[in-house]
Amino acid sequence: MDLIQANEQYVHLKNWWEKIDLTNYEKSLFNLEIITFNQQLIRLKEKKLRIGIYGKAGVGKSSILNLLLNEKVFKTDIINGSTKKVEAKEWFFKGQMLKSIELLDSPGFDFCNINSSENTYSLINNSELILFAISGDLNRNEVNKINSFIKDGKRIIIVLNKIDFWNEYELDEIINSIKLKIPKDAFIPIIKNSGNNIKNYIKETLNRYGEILLIINSLQLADKLFTKIKEQRLKKRKKAAQAIIGKYATLKASGVALNPLLFMDIAGSYALDTALISELSKIYGLSLKGTSARNIIKKISINNLYLLATQVGINTSFNLIRKIILVSAPLTNGISLLPYGPIAIIQAAIAIQSTKIIGKLAAKEILIRSKVCYLDPTFIIKKISLKEPEILNYINIYLSKRNLNNNFSIFLP
Repeated sequence: MDLIQANEQYVHLKNWWEKIDLTNYEKSLFNLEIITFNQQLIRLKEKKLRIGIYGKAGVGKSSILNLLLNEKVFKTDIINGSTKKVEAKEWFFKGQMLKSIELLDSPGFDFCNINSSENTYSLINNSELILFAISGDLNRNEVNKINSFIKDGKRIIIVLNKIDFWNEYELDEIINSIKLKIPKDAFIPIIKNSGNNIKNYIKETLNRYGEILLIINSLQLADKLFTKIKEQRLKKRKKAAQAIIGKYATLKASGVALNPLLFMDIAGSYALDTALISELSKIYGLSLKGTSARNIIKKISINNLYLLATQVGINTSFNLIRKIILVSAPLTNGISLLPYGPIAIIQAAIAIQSTKIIGKLAAKEILIRSKVCYLDPTFIIKKISLKEPEILNYINIYLSKRNLNNNFSIFLP
């Protein structure tokens, strides 16, 4: 990816962020995330990539970084836990494509207390590239940490350190065991820290994928912030949406119960459903015109045929019964009118329930449509055309994990 494309993504993200009008409450609530994202924007602009190293205490994380730097910068000791907090150092090497590379050393995740461990994970998780250091086969805790990084869309390299403890056969056994414990579709390389193996591999990775990793990490941080903001707003909009759905359910119920003509029931219900969707779109920040609203109704009806059957089939039967009742009323001195009221009530109840279902499904569809914007972070991630399967697959894993329908379903009316 060349310099112009990287700058273009920076402009896209900057414009996207400037278009989000935050309330003072939202600025306060998401202060830390906003600071993190703005720092990432600066790093994207300055082409400053970050590499974080992570792992248990005593696996040689600091030693690996010192090997990359070719000098003893990070403290090492024979006693586990010599690194007490996350420390940073810039790394420069011959032929470097990026303007700056920052190495982050971290204490062992099994050596920290709970609070500092979460903070360490968060700092390393904001890196573009994560070196996951191990000194043998993976245990359950290490597998869980790797899976967490994968879920967050991170690019990981497993560095097998202290290989002098094993012969070649044992090393092959360890590597094969590791491969069975990590997702195959994540394409996580396992590099033995021997000679200049790890240094050469990281240099090649950075020169080939460096700017892409920086761009994608920026987009992912933007997407995570966007998701939190939207979740907060959806919580507030849920009540407003429920009130609107209730209003139109009442109107439809009244019309269906009082109107004996089937075609007027259908036309009236369709008009009310269209108006309902238009009102819901305003609540969720997406102004839909009549045509778009009708397209949503069509999509809902096709995907949920029971709604159509409920509103048309059952109402047709009930309307036929009501017509017979009305026609026969003079012949029975009005006695046949007795069931008219209960039937009308049943039809009204069906109208209320179907309106609620349509409202919920329409709200979900509106949410999905509101995400389709050329400035939207997820939209840009999906549009990035990458030929390398190693990069493409871990992006797809990230996108599948943060599926919109699952994320926002609890906030729907």
